[in-house]
Amino acid sequence: MVLRRVMLAALAALPVGLVLAGEASTQPALTTGQRLALKGYDPVAYFTDGKPIQGAEAYELSWDGQRYRFASAQHRDLFRQDPDKYAPQFGGACTMNLAAGRKREADPHHWIISDGKLYVFAGASGPANFAKDPQANAARAAENWQRLRGEAFH
Repeated sequence: MVLRRVMLAALAALPVGLVLAGEASTQPALTTGQRLALKGYDPVAYFTDGKPIQGAEAYELSWDGQRYRFASAQHRDLFRQDPDKYAPQFGGACTMNLAAGRKREADPHHWIISDGKLYVFAGASGPANFAKDPQANAARAAENWQRLRGEAFH
């Protein structure tokens, strides 16, 4: 009986959107306390505005184990409709570090869109180095991502 009251109280404390989002597990949900992706920058802005724009806590949701913030409700809704299109590759890890076998947090100010995908990098030379051979670099990063995905960022 006590457990039931605790569970009901916990469910009552959840925002309605979080409870409803659970109905479609492939759709992004409201946040839960997960890692903040892209250091809070809006992933949709790279595509729509051509630059990184800081997101707002008011427009936050969770997808693929991370929290994403958006500059507007419109950007949040675009992401919700097609997260695979807008989410950074490799969970926001530096693509070139991944290609070299290391998982490192990227700086959202160093980025490139290649083949319709957002790649972010730890340093200013990352986009240029990636662009020298984007297919090979993305393939190496993807291969290492499978091994390093669960490790902490460095």
